[in-house]
Amino acid sequence: MRGVVIHAPKDLRVEEVASQSLGADEVRVGVSTGGICGSDLHYYHHGGFGTVRVREPMALGHEFSGVVLEAGGDVSHLVPGMRVAVNPSRPCGHCRYCAEGMQNQCLDMRFMGSAMRTPHIQGGFREIVTVHGSQPVPIDDALSMGEAAMAEPLAVCLHAARQAGSLLGKQVLVTGAGPIGMLSVLVARRAGAARIVVTDVAEAPLELARRIGADEAINVGSNATALDLYRADKGTFDVLFEASGNQSALVSALDILRPGGVIVQLGLGGEMTLPINTIVAKELQLRGTFRFHEEFQLAVEMMGQGLIDVKPLISATLPFDRAREAFELASDRSQSMKVQLEFGEAGK
Repeated sequence: MRGVVIHAPKDLRVEEVASQSLGADEVRVGVSTGGICGSDLHYYHHGGFGTVRVREPMALGHEFSGVVLEAGGDVSHLVPGMRVAVNPSRPCGHCRYCAEGMQNQCLDMRFMGSAMRTPHIQGGFREIVTVHGSQPVPIDDALSMGEAAMAEPLAVCLHAARQAGSLLGKQVLVTGAGPIGMLSVLVARRAGAARIVVTDVAEAPLELARRIGADEAINVGSNATALDLYRADKGTFDVLFEASGNQSALVSALDILRPGGVIVQLGLGGEMTLPINTIVAKELQLRGTFRFHEEFQLAVEMMGQGLIDVKPLISATLPFDRAREAFELASDRSQSMKVQLEFGEAGK
């Protein structure tokens, strides 16, 4: 079988990959659709991010869906033919954080398509993958494979919303109109936010933000003073979802957050220098958010019930043997929001 494998920066190959044996507690899945994430793009362009570097060939991908082909003898809840979204996260279930219900902080996490440990954990951009029986989640008949492949980034945003607390009636600011920012808009709207404002420096994603329900979408690159009206009375917004990972986006938002406001930092863009005096004086609450756990199942259920519609975010789907073209397209924010790869007949 073939997979989409990163060897080094810009060295992305569609090549033969090793098949995996099937354990009693495992499931073999024919991959149908896989979404290209920001971390996949970091591997493609830079060979990694921060201290995480590709040191051996690794199949990319952690947003994917498919069809169960075979189940091990100890797996009874999944049968061949089931359509599934695959949770790329596999916590150990035994460490102190798993025992405390913080599985996303697992000390022995095996996350697909990640070079954080060696040997690297191979990703889902392969025609067939073998995963633990706890990872595939059956999807509703009405859900497309492309939508199912959005479960992972949606789960990230659902977890972030939990970090923020109640959004009912709140004034919400989202900085960064990439896929995570757009999904944060959808989640905040479903959670009852009274007003949602999105900022970015590119017009194309802001236009999509308007279409999916943002009350206002502001290009701070071309209109630097557009947020000034929100500074009145020490600030307007109750909650900030910072999805850009850009220091200037976070710092500039502090002046328009009201005292006691909550900052949920989703974007990762390197180390930042923050005006601590402002955070202290306004009693702002800075909260991190990292991956997800039970929110993956919730994401599948919410999409299946029609509570959140991710279809407008899927901007293109290309055959996986055109992976390099797809990765370049996904890197162009003027043309793309979420680019997905379509795999072989096994996953259809």
